[in-house]
Formats: sequence, C-alpha cells, structure tokens
Amino acid sequence: MLEDLTTAASPASWPAAYPQGYAVVDVETTGLARDDRIISAAVYRLDARGEVEDHWYTMVNPERDPGPVWIHGLTSDMLEGAPLFQDIAEEFAARLDGRVLVAHNAVFDWSMIAREYARAEREAPVRQRLCTIALSKELGLPLPNHKLESLAAHFGVVQQRAHHALDDARVLAEAFRPSLRAAARDGVRLPLLECRPLKEWSDSAAAPRIGRQSGGYSSGGYPSGSWRPSRKRPACPYPNPGRYEEGRPLKQGMRIAFSGDTSVDRELLEDRAVEAGLHVATSLSRLTSLLVTNDPDSSTSKVVKAKQFGTPVIDEAAFGQLLRDVEPASAK
Repeated sequence: MLEDLTTAASPASWPAAYPQGYAVVDVETTGLARDDRIISAAVYRLDARGEVEDHWYTMVNPERDPGPVWIHGLTSDMLEGAPLFQDIAEEFAARLDGRVLVAHNAVFDWSMIAREYARAEREAPVRQRLCTIALSKELGLPLPNHKLESLAAHFGVVQQRAHHALDDARVLAEAFRPSLRAAARDGVRLPLLECRPLKEWSDSAAAPRIGRQSGGYSSGGYPSGSWRPSRKRPACPYPNPGRYEEGRPLKQGMRIAFSGDTSVDRELLEDRAVEAGLHVATSLSRLTSLLVTNDPDSSTSKVVKAKQFGTPVIDEAAFGQLLRDVEPASAK
C-alpha cells in the first residue's frame, strides 16, 4: 500500500535528536565471505528530512572472480576496466562523511565497506548506521517479510533493476523517506548503531583474479572460492573452568562468544583468543563463559541469550586487555 504522508511530522515537531543527513548505500559483492569484494557501490545523499540531495554510482574492479554474475549481472569483462577500490575510496568517503549510513541489512553493507577501507589502509568516515529492517520493525510495518522488495511495495516504490546497486539504493531512499517521517511523527527513536572501522586486516589465500577465472563451481552453483563454509579450528585442549568473573583474569578453556562489529577484524580477534588457549564459540549457551560485544543493547540472539542466562558481557577493548594475561589452565 502507499503510505499516507499527510500526517508527516511538521517542521516544528521534528525531533531535534535526529541526524542532520543520511547516506543511503547499496553495494554488490562477489559473495558473502569476509574476503569477498565490492564490485559496485551506490550512494544517495539525503538531507535531515530524507529529501534527495544527489546520487553517485561506480563499478569496482575486485581483482578476482566476480562471483554470481546471474545475480548482479557484472561480468569480468565489464569490471576489468573499472577503477580499483583504492581509486574510488576518497570519492566514496566524501559521500559518506558526516552522515548516518542507511542500508537494508546494514551490518552487511557496513562490514564490506569497512573491510575494503582496511585493505586500502584507510578509514571510512562513518560513525553510525541505520538498518531499514530494524526501522521497519520499530514502526511495526505490516510486511510479509523483510526483503527490500516488500518494503518497496509497502510504500508504492517501483523497483526497476533488482540487485543493481544504483536502483537498489534509489528504491531504499524512496522507502526510507516516508519511514523517517513516520518515525518523526510518532516520536520513534531511530535504531542507530555505532560503526567501528577495522584497524587491522589480513587477507586469506588469494582468490582467482579477473581474467584468470577458475571456472569451477560448487554443488550450490557458486564459483569455488566465492562462498565458503565457516572456519574450522581444532578443539580447545583445556576444560571449561566456568564463567568469567569481573576483576579476575581470563582462564584457558573459557568459552568466548562474539557478537556485532569489532574494530579488529573478527577472525584476527578470534585467532588471538584461540592462541591464548580460549575456546571460541559460534553460539551462546549456559556454558558460555563470556560474551564480547560493542553493542550490549542490541537485539542480536547472542545478546538476548546472554541476558537470559546471566552471561557476563564486556566490550572489545576490555577483552583486548584481558587477552594480554590469560591464566593457564588448572593442572589435571
């Protein structure tokens, strides 16, 4: 249905705490893994009330196989002459500077952008992000699911080229404007989350470069090397000593879970934990010793379970300090 905007917030009632500008972003990528690359990016800059100021689009040469071409439509030939990310990093940053990054499933877009800037040994000028999925939940929109096409249909926005970064960003910008006005009208607190730029980066084994495609595909139809299972680490050799206690050191064998963004790349942080003799858990249970998160007020499943189970929670900085002096496991 098309949202009725006649009851939009008046200038006098606009929340003073709302941001002064937004950058609605969409990126297309070679896949979903941590070492996949951005192949196109689009930004719609909006003012404080969601009105479009301008837009920008570029393709990006990922220096590797482009991944699922049948989804994004960008072939090796099309991308070979495109600029590298480091060549567009400054212009991209100028589009983001001083604005809240808005995206559909924003944690994915932000993660991909943060990794690209870390590879380029730069930092994206983004301090906050807003996920339109989270906003639609805050507004209680009657959506059948949280796909972009469903949000667009709710507001009567016509999608022309799905999975094309520029059109996806346009659609999202047009759907975000009435969402923002509805939030302002009803006094809804925007679900803003902190963006923590990556401080370190380490690429895994090089993927096939453009012009040297492997041609191999997995049983799921994706190019081999583009979509990979989670890393498997050897079992922790130490027994779980129980929960972390504030003011005491970590102890080898403790089960550590992570949730949300980290300023050090997640896998590097997990590797350090494993090297210290800790057990990195992919999920949270009553046996988890500690949850590390920079967003303790978020509604991720791990944070929710930590509150239910009474699992101790600390931020990344505190965890980094504790990693410096991990107590050896008790002798059997």
